[in-house]
Amino acid sequence: MCLNNFQIPYLCHEMNKKLLPAYFLTFVNVLGFSILMPVLPFIVESYGAPDWVFGLLLSLYAAFQFVGAPYLGALSDSLGRKPILVISQAGTLLSWFIFLAALYLPDYTLFGIGLGLLVIGIARALDGVTGGNASVANAYVSDITTREEKSYIFGFLGGIGGIGLMIGPGIGGITASTSLGFKGTALAAIAISTLTLLTIIFWLKESHPKEKRSLRKKESVIKNLFIIRRIKVLDPKPIIKLLFATKLFFSIMMAFYISTISLFIIDLFKFDEYKLGLFMLVVGVFLSFNQAFMSRIAIKKFGEFPTLLIGLALSTVGLIAITLTANFWLYITFYYIMNLGLSLTFPTFNALISIHADPKKQGEIMGISESINSFSLAVFPVVGAFLYGKIGFNVYYLMAVLPFAAFSIALYGYRHRDKREDEILDHQTSN
Repeated sequence: MCLNNFQIPYLCHEMNKKLLPAYFLTFVNVLGFSILMPVLPFIVESYGAPDWVFGLLLSLYAAFQFVGAPYLGALSDSLGRKPILVISQAGTLLSWFIFLAALYLPDYTLFGIGLGLLVIGIARALDGVTGGNASVANAYVSDITTREEKSYIFGFLGGIGGIGLMIGPGIGGITASTSLGFKGTALAAIAISTLTLLTIIFWLKESHPKEKRSLRKKESVIKNLFIIRRIKVLDPKPIIKLLFATKLFFSIMMAFYISTISLFIIDLFKFDEYKLGLFMLVVGVFLSFNQAFMSRIAIKKFGEFPTLLIGLALSTVGLIAITLTANFWLYITFYYIMNLGLSLTFPTFNALISIHADPKKQGEIMGISESINSFSLAVFPVVGAFLYGKIGFNVYYLMAVLPFAAFSIALYGYRHRDKREDEILDHQTSN
């Protein structure tokens, strides 16, 4: 184990080597979403479609991820992590080829929507159903890390995700502003997805050996869509159930935020795709730094659960603060507060769930966790974009209620937690 007073787990060479495929997967999963953030609103506009179609395209990705995440997670528990990761990453790569092909289609309208836009929707759906590999990647990380390492590794993975959010919009904005236009964005995504697929095939070693695998349960995909039923059947620890409930409110807030923030910034500062991409680049720098380093410092000083509470509180304050000014530099300051809140919350959820989950059910539990995200992103982006079109920035006051509700649930759970379980986990760590 590479942890002492002078080292942190993710700086260990061997740990980095084992985790590199997971880093690439985390990066590409975020990139596949973030690279389109400064571009997709303008693609929708180029087809003459209203704002809610932008929300619909975001929802399509998440809706199909909602279908794929629990199924892929459970499948990896019985068949191993590597084969599922290879198949799902190949699906992501195929989705980008379909996206690129859509941009070459003639200007033809079907059901009142441009044919190219409809095919882009199909590409986003395919990327979503295979993008459930995030749950498998998290299970892979859980397989090869100790209880103490999880707190830091998931924070570092959050930092990798932040790099994706940093680089993705920059790539999207810059490539879309070249002579290739939106085609350049798709080609960049294809190159990165190909590199990740090759990394998984030739570098990743199976982390879930046959003797630890669970028997595959044959259940219909339809039944897997009912999250509450899946949680009841799985019957995880009370702390896991509480984290799932907390995460639901936070995920709904993120769905509203993701579907409105680009529209809000475009309206507030009159940005084009290039300037929006650069702004998202700055946001990604914040997120990467905060998740990789600030979350680690907070967890070390306060512990996982208090860090989660701090993150939810800062998210609530930040959502209100960003509506209070049109001054760019003051806006950046307020945005950092919100960004720090999100950065402390993301990795802490994954760390806590991973720490308390049954090792034999890591994939399925992580799958349910990803399904909560996907359900929220499947349903609420359309609602968020619609509400923004009606009431503008006032939608952020409604959003702020959600992390506050999550904070209240988490605080109640923290005060009534089973301290005996904490003692058992601490004992396991010391051994």
